[in-house]
Amino acid sequence: MLTSIQTIVMTLYRPRKLSILILVAALSLRAAGHSSATPESVRVELARARQLPTTISAKLDPVIEAIWQSFDRQSAGGQVEFMSRYWRLAGNEGYDRSLDRIQARLAESGLKAMWVEQTRGQGHGWDHSAGTLAIVRDGQADQVLLSREKERLALCINSFSTAAGGVVAPLVDVGRGRPEDYRDRNVKGAVVLGDADAGQLWREATSRGAIGIVSTSLAAYVNPSPPGSAAPARDEWDILQWSSIPYDDARKGFGFKATPRAAATLRKALAAGPVRVRAEIQSSFTDAPERTLVAEIPGRSRPAERVVLAAHLQEPGASDNASGSATLMEMARALARGIAAGTIPPPERTITMLWLNEISGSRQWLQTHADQKPGIRYMFSMDMTGEDIAKTGGSFLVERWPDPGAVWERPWDPHSEWGRGNVKAESLKGDLINDVHLAVCERVAAKSAWIVRTNPYEGGSDHTVFGSAGVPSLLNWHFTDRYYHTNMDTADKTSADEMRNAGTAMASSAWLLASSDERMSAAAAELVAKAGEARVAVEQREDPNPAIVTAWKKWYAEAVLSAARLATVPVSSAFREQLSSLARRFSAAQ
Repeated sequence: MLTSIQTIVMTLYRPRKLSILILVAALSLRAAGHSSATPESVRVELARARQLPTTISAKLDPVIEAIWQSFDRQSAGGQVEFMSRYWRLAGNEGYDRSLDRIQARLAESGLKAMWVEQTRGQGHGWDHSAGTLAIVRDGQADQVLLSREKERLALCINSFSTAAGGVVAPLVDVGRGRPEDYRDRNVKGAVVLGDADAGQLWREATSRGAIGIVSTSLAAYVNPSPPGSAAPARDEWDILQWSSIPYDDARKGFGFKATPRAAATLRKALAAGPVRVRAEIQSSFTDAPERTLVAEIPGRSRPAERVVLAAHLQEPGASDNASGSATLMEMARALARGIAAGTIPPPERTITMLWLNEISGSRQWLQTHADQKPGIRYMFSMDMTGEDIAKTGGSFLVERWPDPGAVWERPWDPHSEWGRGNVKAESLKGDLINDVHLAVCERVAAKSAWIVRTNPYEGGSDHTVFGSAGVPSLLNWHFTDRYYHTNMDTADKTSADEMRNAGTAMASSAWLLASSDERMSAAAAELVAKAGEARVAVEQREDPNPAIVTAWKKWYAEAVLSAARLATVPVSSAFREQLSSLARRFSAAQ
């Protein structure tokens, strides 16, 4: 199938008859409702329509340059290295030491409005110093397949310690791990091997008397290609995706995640006869509080209004999310130093930065600061911001505040492999945050070879929590990442340059959203209107579904009008009339 007009044009260099046949076929596909647009062609087309107006760029460019020059890439990389040593969960040593190191670094920059908030942890502060799974061989040394020293993350969260020397038990393979797969299999007192997710496997196996499980599950984009596959060769046979099992103080069991190599070894051994395995675990649980680090740059004229940026500290990965935490740390320092030096004007609204436990930390902060919630204007979530895209296969993405792309899937505006969220058309509310932030990102991208892409809303990080509270929120991340949630998400696969790109863009967007006067807000509305007209044009040209086109027009009419809440000064009647006029461009033809 032809996928672009460029493909058609190139065929004109072929024999004429073939060219005509291809052109007719392409036109037939268009007539049948098949799009000729590609995600890349639409990305470029919409980016051209999103150029920052001079009214904004004249004030924002010096801010971008100041942050870019001051962002300490070496320090960001050092923070990623430090955090990557730990399996970080709220309440455990790695989480707290990571938070303390960020706090000390921020104090050096002169940030004065900074403190730590503590709440009762929702987890159990789990950690481990040993987690080994081995095949027991009569008369020989155990054959170690999984260990903390080699695989780092093979032991599942909430696994309990074994007695000294470990526990030896028979291994039972239940295949896919569905309830029917346990038929005719006695798993009482055994360790169960299965392909189901660790949590599902644990619930089914332990309800039948198993003492532990070994899960082989891997996401499709992580799983290495089988030998002889037509797909590109993959060599990550020692990869695994970390996981957890339910906390169960009564059973005190355990779980492991297996690499493809370990899984194949276990199943090969089982094919030859009964297998016993030894699990040796030293783990710990604590009741330490869940801590959130808060740093603020106070707003000059509207301190009760806020732009919030959040990065989560927990998880064991370098990209996820040591890089997000390090990026936020260095952009906070760059902002504070620029304001102190006079190269960045102080924001009119407060810029609030949070280092926290993902999801639960955001919920707790909103609950604790319920009185501040009405003043929160915008929010940015920073998750996996520092990937080396050449090594991970991911690309930088801005996951948008829900727009019609989150409801109606379009081939030129695809979701990531994370998958679409449950967004209803009637819940959509247009806002300028998408196009303004993308325009700033694209402005920063002009300083380097940075590629900025976008995906419709999917959910799953702190932007979901703030968005559910009615705050226009975005996720800045990278995907599809073939090392996502794996033992191979290590510091060598992150990029200090990528952290500077993302950090400069988010800090600059936060400053803009915290500092716009009437003229800048009017210019932002013009930018959004042009972006909206370009998006509607794509929809009408490629596959003019009336319901979808109407939804985009309604969304963009609201997005233009949202510029009224962007302004940090009282606005004139002429400004409001300008917004109404821009909005009518979308409503007139509905």
